[in-house]
Amino acid sequence: MEQQVYNKLVSFIWAIASDCLVDIYDVGDYRKIILPFMVIRRFDAVLEPTKEKVLAMKENLEGQGMTNIAPALCKVAGEAFCNSSPYTLMDLRSRTNQQQLKADFNLYLDGFSDNVQDIINRFEFRQQIEKLSSNDVLGLLIKRFTSPEINLSSRPVLNDDGSERLPALDNHTMGTAFEEIIRRFNEETNVTDAGRHFTPRDVVRLMAELAFVPVQDKIKSSTYRIYDGACGTGGMLTVGEERIKELAEQTGEKVSVHIYGQENFDETYAIAKADMLLKGEDAQTSHIKFGSTISDDQFAAETFDFALSNPPFGTPWKKDMVAWGYKKKEEITDLRFVKQYQGEEFRLVPDIGDPQMLFLANNISKMKEDTELGSRIVEVHNGSSLFNGKAGSGNSNLRRYIIEQDMLEAIVAIPENMFYNTGIGTFLWIVTNRKSEERRGKVQLIDATSMKKPLRKNIGQKNCEISRSLRKKIMELYQAFDKADPKYSKVFPNEEFGYYSVDVARPLRLHVRLGEEDIASLRRADASLADLVVQCIPEYPKGYSEAFTGFLERVKSIAKEKDIRFTKKMETLLRVHLTEVSETAQPVIAKHSKGEAEPLYGRYKAEKGCVEYEADSNLKETEQVPLTYPGGLEAFMEQEVRPYAPDGWMVEKSITIGYELSFTKYFYEPVKLRSLAEIDADILATKQEMSGLLDEIVGDK
Repeated sequence: MEQQVYNKLVSFIWAIASDCLVDIYDVGDYRKIILPFMVIRRFDAVLEPTKEKVLAMKENLEGQGMTNIAPALCKVAGEAFCNSSPYTLMDLRSRTNQQQLKADFNLYLDGFSDNVQDIINRFEFRQQIEKLSSNDVLGLLIKRFTSPEINLSSRPVLNDDGSERLPALDNHTMGTAFEEIIRRFNEETNVTDAGRHFTPRDVVRLMAELAFVPVQDKIKSSTYRIYDGACGTGGMLTVGEERIKELAEQTGEKVSVHIYGQENFDETYAIAKADMLLKGEDAQTSHIKFGSTISDDQFAAETFDFALSNPPFGTPWKKDMVAWGYKKKEEITDLRFVKQYQGEEFRLVPDIGDPQMLFLANNISKMKEDTELGSRIVEVHNGSSLFNGKAGSGNSNLRRYIIEQDMLEAIVAIPENMFYNTGIGTFLWIVTNRKSEERRGKVQLIDATSMKKPLRKNIGQKNCEISRSLRKKIMELYQAFDKADPKYSKVFPNEEFGYYSVDVARPLRLHVRLGEEDIASLRRADASLADLVVQCIPEYPKGYSEAFTGFLERVKSIAKEKDIRFTKKMETLLRVHLTEVSETAQPVIAKHSKGEAEPLYGRYKAEKGCVEYEADSNLKETEQVPLTYPGGLEAFMEQEVRPYAPDGWMVEKSITIGYELSFTKYFYEPVKLRSLAEIDADILATKQEMSGLLDEIVGDK
């Protein structure tokens, strides 16, 4: 459908809402009427040509005493659905009595087959009929939606000579119109569907190219399954199905495509199911499921050849956790998000505030392992998926799992302001378990943020698009791989994105103070302990300070001589009242241990075996050491830490592997600084200009 025709359609429907529903509904509630009416009229227009035949067949079958006649009526209608009521919407235009119109309209709705009833019920439309009737606008709405000026049918409207008067409204254009109507309603009320970022068709087409074109030579005459766990109106599934069929046709292959989707938003779910019916694919309507993919996976244990998704992001998924019956995310045991990896439990559960990585993990769990093609995933994410989460967190673990399993093929950064209700930057992740030979062990990053064509008029926050020529350029960069223009594309080994997170500790150094004020402070806390300490004082000059470890051992020795049990609490009191941190003090020994001393890990040589120092929590630093650092952690310590902290060591149990990606790091081009000569010239010019102005002012006086 041409843009001009599409704009006219959207404006016409918007005008219906503005003219018919004003003062009856709040603008934010217009959708309750307009959206179901769009779908009902779409069904109605398709069924109009066969209405008389359907009614004749109904009369015949009922005359024979038959009951389950819907399948036969659908066959006569030539569609996967039918309406057995005596009316079409055009018939109801002439009703003037509101009560009769309401009764007939309800009878008309009841006449739809069961597969349409589910759609009508999802809109909760019947609850609105009484209000529309009592406000005398039901007839007006029917009249406006059956206007000859618009066509909501999936077939074109023809002139008497057979020429096209109004083009057909195809499935994904219907979805786009639907999304635009919702956006306008929300815009009028300053409301946004938080986290629900409807995907523009230019982005969907790019995603389809990235999913199918790279494996076009592997697409044979066979059956393929395409999945979207956040399918919305089903646009990605529809475009994906069309594109894989086009590519197969180019190579002489005949493919059978089955599409599967899940959606937890009633209105968009209804649109997706409606489009399936209008495509004549009643069997596939059962492949569109309602419910949350995260907590109510309707395709558990199923696998798919392709997955295209734009999951919600930036919205909490606490409701899913409640639906699971968990109180905190650490309790989750779903095998999509908790795996056994390298002999350990590996949790891929991200922060409760953002579900997008859960959708990616869900898609990965549905990859095929037993086919030559395997599976390909193309998924939209915002920037947080690239780097959010420290090493060992769910986000980082998922990145690690994908990259170490060599499944991350490429990430494409697309321009900002590409979506209707958000201007943030977004990224397309391409994940596969069947990389080509040249791509194995490597990841391609493509910076397509500058590849955009301005729109003549903004659509919400969307002010640009990826045109066909730009889409072609992005695909050329992708296919050129390591020979692509390095300004826009870079290829790195998998290890480039990994790092060790390690805590570097330094010893706690404490001096003991035995002055009068110190003893008095201790006495106020524990008089008996103070008495014990006083017995140590004769051995030392007044106010003498020493290393804490030796002093502690002396106090413990005296306590033992006097048969006093020395507790951990007593040691804490000594630290609080009689010590201070000092860089010149000896390190506090945490314990003596056997084995070899290894300063790298905080074990230092002693008279017998080795000692381990107690770490000063205030001096702890967490370092990120690239996996590619020459010589590894040991070399990092010797070259980056020891020159500045000779007594530092790595805390072994803290060593964790993390992964993150940064487009800024690899594609940032700093602004070239001006030369001193250029700056001097500007200053001189400014001085001369100011001098001229001053002369004018003085001269005027």
